[in-house]
Amino acid sequence: MLLVVGQIGKPHGIRGEVSVVVRTDEPEARFTAGSVFITEVPRDRRVSTGPAGAAALGVPFEVPQQLTLESIRWHQGRGIAVFEGIPDRNVAEAMRGVYLKVDSAGMAAPADPDEFHDHQLVGLRVVSADGTELGTVDRIDHAPSSDLIVLKKAGGGTALIPFVTAMVPTVDIAGGRIVVDLPEGLLDL
Repeated sequence: MLLVVGQIGKPHGIRGEVSVVVRTDEPEARFTAGSVFITEVPRDRRVSTGPAGAAALGVPFEVPQQLTLESIRWHQGRGIAVFEGIPDRNVAEAMRGVYLKVDSAGMAAPADPDEFHDHQLVGLRVVSADGTELGTVDRIDHAPSSDLIVLKKAGGGTALIPFVTAMVPTVDIAGGRIVVDLPEGLLDL
């Protein structure tokens, strides 16, 4: 499974440097010189994906399938990166908005048994403490106060469950389920 770990932001300077919006808990481990990222052009973003799109921007450039990180430095919570194949500001502007992905198969499991990667949780069954099937995990949203399980409810619709021990006492990856103990009415919000 491919996971988004960053997104190329605006150009920085004239020599092809770009800002990188980080979407991983371990940026220093993920963004090291020599790291290879699989690229994805977002559907809602106008990015050159071939000669026709590049010509419209006046840039003879095509978004490569992979990018190799040459160097990165950190500034105000964002990376300022140099990638192979992005030689100047024009090409850097054409790359703006491109997602940087890695294959989850190459990721080590977290050392803490109470810590999980998002992709490990997506698709797991969610059941109440009494065994009632509530639905499946659609995704994990990372909010400032706590992470949220986005539940695709069995009866249709979605609900948000705070990912805190009091409400999510058991995560059983091997068993394919998450046991929740929710206050009355939480799923009706």
